[in-house]
Amino acid sequence: MANDSTGQTRRRRRLHVPHVYVLLFAILIIAAVATWVVTPGAYDQVEGPRGRMVVDPNSFHVVERAPVGFFGLFQAVHKGMVQSADIIFFIFVVGASFSVINATGAIEAGIEAAARALKGNERLAIPVLVLLFSLGGAIFGMAEETLAFIPIIVPLMLALGFDSVTAAGIVLAGANAGFSAAFMNPFTVGVAQGIAQLPLFSGMGLRLAAYASFVLVTAGYIFWYAGRVKANPTLSSTYAEDRAKEQDLGLDKVREFKPQHSLVLLVLLASVVTLVYGVVELGWYITQISGLFLAMGVLGGLAGRLSPDQIAEEFVKGAKELTYGALLVGLARSLLVVLSDGHIMDTLLHGMATAISGLPSLLTAWGMYGVQCVLDFVVPSGSGQAAVSMPIMAPLADLVGVTRQTAVLALQFGDGISNIYSPTSGYFMAGLALAGVTWPKWLRWVAPLIAMQYVIGLTFMTIAQLTHYGPF
Repeated sequence: MANDSTGQTRRRRRLHVPHVYVLLFAILIIAAVATWVVTPGAYDQVEGPRGRMVVDPNSFHVVERAPVGFFGLFQAVHKGMVQSADIIFFIFVVGASFSVINATGAIEAGIEAAARALKGNERLAIPVLVLLFSLGGAIFGMAEETLAFIPIIVPLMLALGFDSVTAAGIVLAGANAGFSAAFMNPFTVGVAQGIAQLPLFSGMGLRLAAYASFVLVTAGYIFWYAGRVKANPTLSSTYAEDRAKEQDLGLDKVREFKPQHSLVLLVLLASVVTLVYGVVELGWYITQISGLFLAMGVLGGLAGRLSPDQIAEEFVKGAKELTYGALLVGLARSLLVVLSDGHIMDTLLHGMATAISGLPSLLTAWGMYGVQCVLDFVVPSGSGQAAVSMPIMAPLADLVGVTRQTAVLALQFGDGISNIYSPTSGYFMAGLALAGVTWPKWLRWVAPLIAMQYVIGLTFMTIAQLTHYGPF
């Protein structure tokens, strides 16, 4: 027995995944060493369509070596934070403002009221709730925020005759369906398009079609599974655990929908409408959108009868919860600082372009999708992954006949889908713990859905490439 225990301990140690900050800093060190050994080079920049600067694919040339030393490596971290300041503070403001809205209880009350209205048609609650959570993922980039809803949805689903896996699926898979195929997610689409110099939230038509496909498949899969469990509860992998939970459950414990909740939801709706108008008609960007979210948080908090002190406390709490992802953007940017200061960024681009230059552009687009899927295991943050990959993928797209909009699409699909099965996704693992579902049980349940989503993503990547998805 002692030997078995020792063996299990050793296996756990071998499976240990370092903190993503540690991984990124290790990559920084490798990049700094590379500046001493890799041939430095550069592309010329030329003016392209609409005045934007693009890489001249035939202009690569060797330049003077500028290696990054020990102290330069640490300075690069600060430079990365400074260069990413607008995105970092944008993340803080959006997350903090949403935390204030969440503290009013309006969102929970609205969801519960909708579910209670479907009493007698319990299964119909599933697509409604999946749609609501998916909109949160598609519009606000809801991820960590889903954790607050799991303790509410789990007892609600059990009371309606389903199981904890159904509840976790509604919240985690529902929100992530919107996140993966988002049409307005500021943390993936917004950040990536900003880096790629694309108009903010452009390409909405194809993104809406992808969003509808992801949500329909996700809702349908959960709907089918929930029906089987309701007909035969013993089919649930959490049957025993759920029977124990049900002893303390009752719909009478569901939060009451109060008049102030209507006002908060009205503020939320008005903010979404204003965001769409501001981006489409007024050309708003990160500064204006940050101001809108900040106003939404303050007005929503007051409408929800939070005191000024409570609003401030929730604002700080929300910003604190997103510190990990926000600072990750700056740390990821540091890698680009090292590569750029060491004059090897364009060398890497040249190497990748050469490697795939003989491939059809469709295969190149698929390759970008695959790279982003793998990268998310190392950088489990949408904004962080955008900061790491898009400064490379955007100019690479110019070189290989793929539009930058298609490269952004690869980022959002590749980053999003793995969020609900990767063990390196912190919020996801915390969500499973709150739902009382183990990762192996969840993985067996979610595997068919993940496979379908990857196929849908590949399909839309194909459509994007064949239609020259733009504007560029």
